[in-house]
Amino acid sequence: MEDYLKEALEIVKAQASVRTMTEEEITSMVKTLASGIRVISEDDALAEETQEAAVDPKKSIKEKTVTCLECGKTFKILTKRHLALHDLDAISYREKWGLKKNTPLVCKALQRERRKKMNNMKLWERRRKNEG
Repeated sequence: MEDYLKEALEIVKAQASVRTMTEEEITSMVKTLASGIRVISEDDALAEETQEAAVDPKKSIKEKTVTCLECGKTFKILTKRHLALHDLDAISYREKWGLKKNTPLVCKALQRERRKKMNNMKLWERRRKNEG
């Protein structure tokens, strides 16, 4: 049995316990409520699917900020913790907003800074020395 029909039956059952109702009243009320609940639940599902981005997804990653497409707040990095507030992880966030799989959720300045730091550390050379 459909969820919306069960909900409608519960409502009518509660109504019938308070006042006397004819069989016709009960069936028409169930039909009306069930269709109304179904319409509302379908509208909610459509609203979730067609959520608008706070900004254009391609323009959300800027030089000094990253804008969360869910809430519109700006950060230097979109963390797991923030994405969890929207019930998302990095992978599902990228899929939802049409970003490439390997797009970093970090502002461009911080990306460059980290890349420069890693190049200066040259960890790959240290690893070769330890292995050799």
